[in-house]
Amino acid sequence: MRLAVTRPQADGERTATALRARGHQVLVAPLMKVEPVAADLTGGWAGIIITSANAPGAIAAHTARAALSKLPAYAVGRRSAEAARQAGFSEVTTAGGDVRDLVRLIAERHADAREPLLYLAGEDRAADLTGELGARGIAAEMRVVYRAVTAPYPPPLVAALKAGEIDAVLHFSKRSADNYLAGARAAGLLAQALAPRHLCLSPQIAEPLARAGARRIAIAARPDEAALIDLVS
Repeated sequence: MRLAVTRPQADGERTATALRARGHQVLVAPLMKVEPVAADLTGGWAGIIITSANAPGAIAAHTARAALSKLPAYAVGRRSAEAARQAGFSEVTTAGGDVRDLVRLIAERHADAREPLLYLAGEDRAADLTGELGARGIAAEMRVVYRAVTAPYPPPLVAALKAGEIDAVLHFSKRSADNYLAGARAAGLLAQALAPRHLCLSPQIAEPLARAGARRIAIAARPDEAALIDLVS
């Protein structure tokens, strides 16, 4: 199949490699770029919470990184856990792939912690993780350490949509789906952008596409990259 992946460049290239290994043609067309946000990470922390693979890299140059990497880390899924280990975190525990799994995991492991957990968050978040933990009596503080900045449609994506050369588009976040639609409207290509199949990580991500008029939408069985790639076939 001829596929478009609109994730930030590094994530998009990794996804494209997996798809090309299955024989697909892939256009990596980032509609977001991730940049670090300055944050005060000092404090006494019982552990670190990571819900995105972008978070560990965002603190790579932070003066507190070395101290934080020695703490237990709780990652929402496999990819965020891998990113944490690559960034130097040695004690990483992985949840089942969504925030509810992560909350249950932390509740099991850290219910009696005397110090709060530190949540390394992005500027845009789909869930109130600290609120859910607080409801279980677990203290956690959030620090925004990265943000995703919108990028316009790159010329190769414009050309491919105009020529009808995209069979399906993979959407990994609601923000990326919103950016896809906004870029299509700005380029005057909304009809062409809605025509391919739209493969979404969750119903929430599919919602703006459905509202815009997309008719061929599929949702992954699980909220992870492997399940989304399985939808391609």
